[in-house]
Amino acid sequence: MRSYLINIFEDTTNFTLFATKFFKEISNRPFQINEFIRQCYVVGYRSFGLVSVTGFIMGLVLTIQSRPTMVQFGAESWLPSMVSLSLVREIAPVVTALICAGKIASGIGAELGSMKVTEQIDAMEVSAINPYNYLVVTRILASTLMLPILVLFAAFVGIFGGYVGFNIRGNMSFYAYFSEVIENLEFSDLIPALIKTFFFGFFIGLIGCYKGFNVSKGTASVGVAANEAVVAASLSVFVIDMIAVQITDLL
Repeated sequence: MRSYLINIFEDTTNFTLFATKFFKEISNRPFQINEFIRQCYVVGYRSFGLVSVTGFIMGLVLTIQSRPTMVQFGAESWLPSMVSLSLVREIAPVVTALICAGKIASGIGAELGSMKVTEQIDAMEVSAINPYNYLVVTRILASTLMLPILVLFAAFVGIFGGYVGFNIRGNMSFYAYFSEVIENLEFSDLIPALIKTFFFGFFIGLIGCYKGFNVSKGTASVGVAANEAVVAASLSVFVIDMIAVQITDLL
C-alpha cells in the first residue's frame, strides 16, 4: 500500500512538472508552426467524420427516446429546445471529448511512445532540436484549439439529427424546428460549455504527451502507454466536467 501511494505521488509530481514545462516552452522561439498546422489536421480534420456520425446519432436517439414522455405530458412542442439545450450544455461536449480521449490521447501516446523507444527523441536532442517544443507543445495546442471546434460541429449535427428524429413520427418544417432551437438557446448556455472544452482538449493532449514521453524500454510499453492515456484522459474529462458544472451552478 505504501509503495502504491508513493508511486501515485511520484507520478502526480512528474505530471505537474511536465505540465509546468509546457507553459515555459510555449513562449520559446522558434514556434513550430508547420508541425502545429499538421497536428491540427491530424487532430481536427481527421476526426470530423467520427464526430459527425456520433453527433447525428446522439441527436436522433435523444429525440426518439424523449418524444414519448414529452407527448405524454403534452409538451411535444418543447422537444426541439430540450434536445438542443441538452446537446449544447452537456451531451455534445462530454461525448465528443470522450471520443477524442480515445482517438487523440491514444494516438499521441502511441506515437511519442514509439519515438521514445526507438530513440528518435534522443536523436532530436543530439541534432540540437528541442523535442518538447516540437512534439509536445504543438500537439497540446492543436488538441486545445481543435476540440472546441469539434464540439460545436457535433452539437450542430446533433441538432440536425434531432430534427430528423422529430420528423420520423411528427411533422415540423426545417425552418420552424431551427427557429425554436435558436429562440431557446442563449449565450449563457453556449459560453460555459465552450470554455470547458478548451480544458478538455488541453488535458487530453497533455496526458497523451506525458504518457508517450515517459514510456519504459520495450515495445510492449507503447501499448501500455496508449491504454493509460485513454483511461487517464477519459477520467480527466469527467473530473473537469464535474468542476465546471459546480462553477456554472454557483454563477
